Amino acid sequence: MGILDVRSITDCFASHNVRPRSRSTANLSQPGENFERPVREFISYCRIECGFATATLSAYAADLRDLWIWLRAHHARSWNDLTFDRITDYLRDLDKRGLAVSSIARHVATIRVFCRFTAANKHIDSDPAELLTQPNTWRTLPGVLSPSQMDALLRAPQPGDTLYLRDVAMLELLYAGGLRASEIADLQCSGFHDDLSVVRVMGKGSKERIVPIGVPALEAVRAYRNELRPQLTREDKRHDHLLLSRTGSPITRIVVWQIVTKHAKRIGLHNVHPHTLRHSFATHLLAGGADLRVVQELLGHSNIKTTQIYTHVDQSRLKTVIQKFHPRG
Repeated sequence: MGILDVRSITDCFASHNVRPRSRSTANLSQPGENFERPVREFISYCRIECGFATATLSAYAADLRDLWIWLRAHHARSWNDLTFDRITDYLRDLDKRGLAVSSIARHVATIRVFCRFTAANKHIDSDPAELLTQPNTWRTLPGVLSPSQMDALLRAPQPGDTLYLRDVAMLELLYAGGLRASEIADLQCSGFHDDLSVVRVMGKGSKERIVPIGVPALEAVRAYRNELRPQLTREDKRHDHLLLSRTGSPITRIVVWQIVTKHAKRIGLHNVHPHTLRHSFATHLLAGGADLRVVQELLGHSNIKTTQIYTHVDQSRLKTVIQKFHPRG
């Protein structure tokens, strides 16, 4: 991915389907130079200096475009018109739109890092987000499957399914390694080390980590690689991606979501997605006595606070058990 220019930023917006929310803001959707230059430099900085993933760059660009449309609707002319009061009003507007706490938290993170960058590079006179604090997102606990539900999901693919072996390998790897959807979509055959029982994963920000996987996942991947993958490989589409579509192309993150959702619905589970398996992986490890720092390493979290959410998940489960079974619960 090259340095993002105006066209790249516009394409980035379009890919996220960010649109004006009413006719009154329809003419504000096209950013002007006052908007473009700081954002262009910021995105380039995040890509080149920070090494952020493409998905992160796209999210930053989409968040900033939405903020800019809101500012223009409130008679702002440049980023210098962004004040602390306007930021808080914008966040209230996001809440009124029904955004989840986690989504609002992402917008806050975008605003904080962007304002810090633009102030440091003299695009604005001062940092209006300097006093802005990050929402306490752990209160919205992630969905987690019980061990029995997880077992049922892993058995959901049926031998009669065309891509049965691939789907089994995918589900086993997602749960065995706590992988993200983007990580398993990008997983390379060369990253699967059968002899060492590990996979080499490229995570967020192009950070590589080694994740051990158990016997069921190893056997599932072996069966897929030996029996099905050779049938999916095309002479004109040879590459090293492990998981392929029926046309021989690498699967995408969206396809991973679709596959997980399909098999979850097959066993009567709803609102289950790849991250649910990642949440379940971490929660089940901690419930089994794993050290929090070890789980942090396995998940590829740079900050231990991100991993601590799973201690709250397990505590909430314990509270439910006490309320259900204790005579004075």
